Amino acid sequence: MRAATDDPTDRGDRDAFDRIPKVELHCHVEGTVRPDTVVELAEKAGRPLPVDDPRQLYRYHSLDSFLAVFWLVQEVLTEPADWARIAYESLVDASAHGLRYREMFFTPARHLAAGQDLGGIVAGLTEGIEAADAETGVRCSLIADIDRAFGPAAGLELVEALGDVRRRGRGERVMAVGADSTELGVDLASFAPAFDAARRLGFRRTCHAGEAVGVGPENIRVAIDILGAERIDHGIAISEDPDLIRRVASERIPLTVCPTSNVVIANRYASLAEHPLRALRDAGVLVTINTDDPAMMELDLGEEYRRVAAALDYAVTELADLAADGIASTFLDSADQASLDADFRNRLDRMPDST
Repeated sequence: MRAATDDPTDRGDRDAFDRIPKVELHCHVEGTVRPDTVVELAEKAGRPLPVDDPRQLYRYHSLDSFLAVFWLVQEVLTEPADWARIAYESLVDASAHGLRYREMFFTPARHLAAGQDLGGIVAGLTEGIEAADAETGVRCSLIADIDRAFGPAAGLELVEALGDVRRRGRGERVMAVGADSTELGVDLASFAPAFDAARRLGFRRTCHAGEAVGVGPENIRVAIDILGAERIDHGIAISEDPDLIRRVASERIPLTVCPTSNVVIANRYASLAEHPLRALRDAGVLVTINTDDPAMMELDLGEEYRRVAAALDYAVTELADLAADGIASTFLDSADQASLDADFRNRLDRMPDST
């Protein structure tokens, strides 16, 4: 394993987009699993896969068909060691593309329904995170996502179980609760009891909203006003509501934007050139650039920045400023944000002037 002092972002084979230090606040650990790892874990679990070639695993044509692939990957995670492996590989892979800090989603509903122990899942993820941190210096916290397909009662049950895990001293890395999965046909307001419980138990709150085709900005308002979400994941439907844009900008409610995902998975735009990221940032909205499910799109964090630069006419220096501004979107306390900012500024100062 690489020594922690051997920083992959300092290596000469990385371009300027990889060298930009980055936070990532919208990345699902299950969506980062290497195809070969899926195959190996499926064989170990005795779970037949629908394809022989691992490169053919990640094929879909819409958000719902993507979710079917996502659920397939979830099925091969059967024990804490599996969670440890995918967390470790995820962070090591991303470290080569500038990642310095991530708040990473995991969605355990299917595993809990199958009999897995939440404490064991969290322990496995923690083990993998700590191993990756020791090797790369990349820090990571966890966000437990409610799977909306399982309904509000299951969401509340998950939050209460997280509180129990924390009381037993096993959940210190879980800093927040979120909600993901299907958005169409879901009454987002019905998850208010789960989010109220999360607030009461001391968890920060975020929520996927305004992602799916056919969903307008109303879900973003519900997430903020009824669920008490402090951050919005995706949130791109906000571009349809100028008043909401002004409110989110003035209240500094961050959006964790995933440009490639919005084109490839959600089919919200025909191309990245249509994405509202630049317009939202120009309007004063606090936005971050994220990969969502990078392995399932043959993507990495540096490539996401490259694509955004090319499609939306961003210079490297502009994206470096955007990345540094994203520190304010984290759920870290002010002291940790200041420490991370100092680390970013030091790394940016070391980047060649030509970038």
